[in-house]
Amino acid sequence: MFIHISVTGIVHLDENGDRETDFALWDMIDTNTSAFQIVLVYNSSEEQLSANPGATLHWLGGARPRDVPFCGFKNENPACVTKTVTIHQMAFIVVFFMFTMILTVTFFIYRRMKLEKELVAQLWRISWDDIQMGSLEKVLRSGSRITLSLRGSNCGSLMTGDGNMQVFAKTGYFKGNIVAIKYTNRKRIELNREVLFELKHMRDVQNEHLTRGSLQDILENDSITLDWMFKYSLINDIVKGMVFLHNSVILSHGKLKSSNCVVDNRFVLKITDYGLSSFRSESSGKDAHAYYAQRLWMAPELLRMEAPPPQGTQKGDVFSFGIVLQEVALRHGAFYLEGDPLSPKEIVDRVVLGEWPCLRPTTDPQSHSPELGQLMQRCWAEEPTERPEFNHIRLLLRKQNKESRTNILDNLLSRMELYANNLEELVEERTQAYHEEKRKAETLLYQILPHSVAEQLKRGETVQAEAFDSVSIYFSDIVGFTAISAESTPLQVVTLLNDLYTCFDAIIDNFDVYKVETIGDAYMVVSGLPVRNGNLHGREIARMALALLHAVRTFKICHRPEQQLELRIGVHSGPVCAGVVGLKMPRYCLFGDTVNTSSRMESSGEALKIHVSGATHDILQEFNCFQLERRREIDVKGKGKMTTYWLLGESDSQ
Repeated sequence: MFIHISVTGIVHLDENGDRETDFALWDMIDTNTSAFQIVLVYNSSEEQLSANPGATLHWLGGARPRDVPFCGFKNENPACVTKTVTIHQMAFIVVFFMFTMILTVTFFIYRRMKLEKELVAQLWRISWDDIQMGSLEKVLRSGSRITLSLRGSNCGSLMTGDGNMQVFAKTGYFKGNIVAIKYTNRKRIELNREVLFELKHMRDVQNEHLTRGSLQDILENDSITLDWMFKYSLINDIVKGMVFLHNSVILSHGKLKSSNCVVDNRFVLKITDYGLSSFRSESSGKDAHAYYAQRLWMAPELLRMEAPPPQGTQKGDVFSFGIVLQEVALRHGAFYLEGDPLSPKEIVDRVVLGEWPCLRPTTDPQSHSPELGQLMQRCWAEEPTERPEFNHIRLLLRKQNKESRTNILDNLLSRMELYANNLEELVEERTQAYHEEKRKAETLLYQILPHSVAEQLKRGETVQAEAFDSVSIYFSDIVGFTAISAESTPLQVVTLLNDLYTCFDAIIDNFDVYKVETIGDAYMVVSGLPVRNGNLHGREIARMALALLHAVRTFKICHRPEQQLELRIGVHSGPVCAGVVGLKMPRYCLFGDTVNTSSRMESSGEALKIHVSGATHDILQEFNCFQLERRREIDVKGKGKMTTYWLLGESDSQ
């Protein structure tokens, strides 16, 4: 440190020869007089900053400035650097946005196309031929009580107009499962877009407590004892099904009642007859007993409407549930009233009037808990907004059913005992169903193969080919069938052949013959096999041919009623060999020259005539009852010259 005295005073120099100057910071103490004072002094030799005693520093902004600016002296702080988007980044953002938009549009287009494809495919539709029809069963009402058997989900009960009969819905078998068949009152159903959506929604809605296709049967069957554990189980199943239904696209049931609830063989209740509001139609004749009996479950606000919505409302479903709840609790039928009973019409009329106090079913605290009675009354409240939702009903039932849950084992054992008591009847029904299916299968087999051959195949035996010394074979075809086919649609051709051969099949049942096959317009029948009948085969084939010729003269073609169908018939008798050919779709076939000659008799014949060979003529002469006319010698391919005859008819000489 060097000290030098200059004109300005003492000067301090450091080791580098730089001058070290002392600094003083002045602050304005009075803005009016612009008076300043020293507030801070920096001593360069001591490198110390000291405040002047008694002075106060006033910083602009209230605080001293930073030593280094926030962004630095050269904006070197990364937080202050302005971010820019490069061209590549911008291109990537645009491409990503466009890809996202295309993907979104493609997804919605795919969903739309899939929806349209499902509507066109009609996956809900099944062929009527795939259903094996059951029988219509009915149980007569005795007095005011009905004796019914527990049929599970095999059928649903309906009440006739006079209220004196319990008729079960017609059932059938589809792919081995029992299904209920419900007929609509519409003569024609137009599958417009609205109906297709309803059918699709019906197919899409799946839940373990919903079904397509009666709790009422169980409640009316006095032989079935229901404890409250079982009743609560049934009620909870209804609530679970309705919760799911109200949260689905169906939204509401509209026809909830005990007859629309079925119970399967696992004692699980399932709700049915929901959706398809376009197919619902009102019953004709509003004075009928059944018309008002079906409205005992309907909410008052819906009864007062001139045309209530067919799909109903959710609050209306809660009212219906309250009526079903009273049915389950008391087991006295729908809308039970203690005292003088009212007819369904009288009940409905008084409910519609809504006079105070409103007419409601009777509750019995001795038969059910007070909480359950309060729930019923809340469900059938006159004001729809006062009725609880099914989600709330589920919580209330869960609280009421807490004590019963501890007895689940005893209840399970009692159910098993109940099931065991009904097992014998169930086994008997299943055995009868098995025998019925076996009979149908055997009938179908006997239509494909001769009875004796079918019996051998059933026993697992190999069917050996068999020779027959003398049989008569019938061949026929339609003259001009090629022209008819060319001028008709394939469906019209199939309809023509089906109508014709259905007529022929009904006629040949009256004769001792066996139908071998039909190929196109060709029809082949034989007599004398597989059961031999001596020379009677000639008479049977001749009489059958005359009957078929008589039938074809009056046969009308559906799409061409003015045209006469011309049948050409040929008959020949002789030896053949017969046997079963093939393992998959086996066929009973005939072989031998007799088959070929019979075909030649048909092809060389004339329209609406029966052409018989000399061998057949000789056999028919033995019966002395057929009118035969000699044709002439004709040249038969592969046989040479043959003398043939026309079969004109049968006389009464024998």
